Amino acid sequence: MKALVIEDTLTSATLVCHQLRKIGIEPLMARDGPSGIEMFKEHRPELVLLDIIMPGMNGYEVAKRLRQLENDGEWTPIIFLTARTSDEDLERGIAVGGDDYLVKPVSELVLTAKVRAMQRIAQMRYSLVVLTRRLDEANRQLLRLSAIDGLTGIANRRQFDEFLTREWGRATRNGSCLAMLMCDVDSFKQYNDLYGHQAGDDCLRSVARVLHEQLKRPTDLAARYGGEEFAVILPETPLDGAVALAERMRQAVLALGMVHAGTASGMVTVSIGVACTWPQRSGPGGDALLKVADDALYDAKAQGRNRVVAVRDEAREAEE
Repeated sequence: MKALVIEDTLTSATLVCHQLRKIGIEPLMARDGPSGIEMFKEHRPELVLLDIIMPGMNGYEVAKRLRQLENDGEWTPIIFLTARTSDEDLERGIAVGGDDYLVKPVSELVLTAKVRAMQRIAQMRYSLVVLTRRLDEANRQLLRLSAIDGLTGIANRRQFDEFLTREWGRATRNGSCLAMLMCDVDSFKQYNDLYGHQAGDDCLRSVARVLHEQLKRPTDLAARYGGEEFAVILPETPLDGAVALAERMRQAVLALGMVHAGTASGMVTVSIGVACTWPQRSGPGGDALLKVADDALYDAKAQGRNRVVAVRDEAREAEE
């Protein structure tokens, strides 16, 4: 442990340094405020013993400067060395950032007790900082987990809803378009009946992974919407681009080659509904886009499954 002694009187400074060495603390000596501040910057001691009455810059101003040098979460105990014992001096010392007082001439017994007390406080504070950081990390982890679907590992419905609200607002402000895909695993109930629920879970995980892998931009989001249904939000993506992505997703799922005796192709397939719009401040919210994409998905199912169906924003096209 290092302790910085800022004291203009050589006799007093030497005595304090000698006493610090006796209790196993390495002293650093500065004879005035400015040099003490520079030594603090360079060595970052664990304790500062600071004279109040010094030429040029007094101890109160030095303490204030030292506190300004500390980063958030840092704390270095400051003990004033002084012959002043009035309540006003004590109050002022605490106000500028001091933690305790030692009256000159310094008693070795009292110095040892004060230093040990500060060490205990510093250790408890450090432990509290470590615990706080661990709790912050745990909270961040919990927040992350609360946004992830436990089965598939992609975004869950909660994250989807929050993302849609945020992107809808951003598109409204920027006058940009917003596309959405609604994707459903074809005849999934029959798949569960034929192969069991464990196989069904494996199927959903595989489909989710493939859908997520097709996204090339960090601004896009694929989420498990519920059951065997997935949703994809594509900011600033026109309808043609969204349709092209949906088709790649459909083909990628088919390419997995997962056998499904209950479909026309004999493989696990998906149907995808696509919608795109330009959100307006006076228009409907994100739920309207969700409904259009869901209706398109229904049409894809009605037309025979394993296909992509898109719905254009006719109102926007009429304006143009």
